[in-house]
Amino acid sequence: MAEDVARCEAVSKGFGDVAAVRELDLHVAAGEVLALVGLNGAGKTTLMRLVLGMVRPDAGRVEVLGRPVGSRVHWAGVGHMVDTPFAYPELTVLENLRAAALLHGVPVRDVPAVVQEVLGQLQLEAYAGRRAGTLSLGNRQRVGLGSALAHRPRLLVLDEPTNALDPAGVVLLRDLVVNAAGGGAGVLVSSHHLDEVARIADRVAVIHAGRIVGELDPHRAELEQAFFAMVYQADLDSRSGRVT
Repeated sequence: MAEDVARCEAVSKGFGDVAAVRELDLHVAAGEVLALVGLNGAGKTTLMRLVLGMVRPDAGRVEVLGRPVGSRVHWAGVGHMVDTPFAYPELTVLENLRAAALLHGVPVRDVPAVVQEVLGQLQLEAYAGRRAGTLSLGNRQRVGLGSALAHRPRLLVLDEPTNALDPAGVVLLRDLVVNAAGGGAGVLVSSHHLDEVARIADRVAVIHAGRIVGELDPHRAELEQAFFAMVYQADLDSRSGRVT
């Protein structure tokens, strides 16, 4: 059985009187793609920020790469793109990718080859000398993906990574995620596009009102219908006092 590269146990997080995540359990194994799907406000981004240590839970335990968040997690083994793509606007694309590789511990001697590989994978060679602040949103998204992937992380966390990508970019992203998992990384990815995550996910977890309410088989027909049925049932259970 593959080891877990991320684990949440009975995790809760609130903001004021809003419970964003409630007693949530989740795990991501090495070599798998776990897709997280839910309606707006369901708690996807909060959960990802908890996994990345950007916010701390009010209750429960979050572990990353075998260590509890809040202790000495080996963050150089984690790649992420949450909220906005990582890119220093005043630096060129090449300089951004070089900085990301160095900050994540890629040996200096290996950085040029790594950067060239990422430029090729994301088809950014023509933009290598351009300042990131002058790029289109879609190309900034590609730079952010490159920064998350350059160091070959053991855990990859991507929040709505297809936002702003054109169809060619979506295909590139799909291949990169599958290849990362094939190389042993655990991938946690959120999306509103069920048809897209079904192409890459080993498991699809449904989050609703801050809880994981079930999983969907990514290979089943009528995935969208099954998703809405699960969310509807979760609402019915909540109103009747039966919390999943």
